[in-house]
Amino acid sequence: MLIFNEGQYADKVIQQLLKRDKRWGSRDRAFVAETTYDIVRWKRLYAEIAEVKEPFDRDNIWRLFAVWATLRGIKLPDWTYFEGTPTRKIKGRFDELSKTRRFRESIPDWMDELGKKELGDAVWTKEMAALNQQADVILRVNTLQTTKEKLQAELFDLDIETDVLPDYPNALKLKERANVFQTEAFKNGAFEVQDASSQLVAEFMNVEPGMRVVDTCAGAGGKTLHIASLMENKGQIIALDIYANKLHELKRRAKRNGAFNIETRTIESTKVIKKLYDKADRVLIDAPCSGLGVLRRNPDAKWKLQPEFIEDIKKTQQDILQQYSRIVKPGGQLVYATCSILPSENQKQVEQFLTSELGKEFTFVKDKKVLSHESGYDGFYMAMLEKKK
Repeated sequence: MLIFNEGQYADKVIQQLLKRDKRWGSRDRAFVAETTYDIVRWKRLYAEIAEVKEPFDRDNIWRLFAVWATLRGIKLPDWTYFEGTPTRKIKGRFDELSKTRRFRESIPDWMDELGKKELGDAVWTKEMAALNQQADVILRVNTLQTTKEKLQAELFDLDIETDVLPDYPNALKLKERANVFQTEAFKNGAFEVQDASSQLVAEFMNVEPGMRVVDTCAGAGGKTLHIASLMENKGQIIALDIYANKLHELKRRAKRNGAFNIETRTIESTKVIKKLYDKADRVLIDAPCSGLGVLRRNPDAKWKLQPEFIEDIKKTQQDILQQYSRIVKPGGQLVYATCSILPSENQKQVEQFLTSELGKEFTFVKDKKVLSHESGYDGFYMAMLEKKK
């Protein structure tokens, strides 16, 4: 109810709930977390089947749970809540509603329209199905501390089995979900949890040891830390963000990772940016976006996102491109990246920038569109531009 009616974030609510009740074992915890995420992910479909409307009361939630269990083939306990659950009707309604994409993939009408308009019917159909799959747990090996082989062996000794991913040099995929944060390897900074698509961004940037690199929307620093390992701790990384608390978390993670060439600066005014004009070999703009490429791990974003937000964020993206591109020195390179699959947030933004006054100083080098149904991982976009000498 906190998630559905009060708009709280699913991961935070689950975390607080599991912290509060220490009696549950790991299997119970996994069951609670996965069931909650599932019901959040399929909220629209389940609500249609259960014939309940928001805001949901307690009985509505039990009805949603009954639908979830029935469709999963899980026997319902004989509690009064579940008396007279119309099992056959539930399955019939599911078959009927599954013929329509917005019900089948459980998305708001506006999102379905937007996806179809931007990606075309066939691609959007495949992409939305992929974005409703549960995300794999992918680790990024921190090469400042260990090697992929060593980490794989260390985890194997703890009964945590991993697979190597051919096209992702530093990635290991967990064969089964496990709490990797409790391991010594994690505490010693041997790895971070980071989706395979997200790991492509730092690789794409073509960084070298000794460079000066600026990560302009660094957040808690997933990509910053990856850049540090690719630079072998040589050179300088300046991590910027408008949120000081995120940079504080980045510092903590950098210490654990043994990455000591990172300096954090909070963007409190335009002065911070102006000081860096024409100074960097590489600039990363990991721009704020709709997040439509990462719905697998943030299913509640389907219900939180609003069309107005997407329109506003596009203006922000262009503003950021205009401001932060000035940090690139002549001959240096800029990478613009988002975790969105919408061309209007991606290619279109780059095209618009290149036709602007400032953009004329840049040439387009390459870009990469990552769709979830093709890669098996998050949806992403990245483009590289070079500043003319």
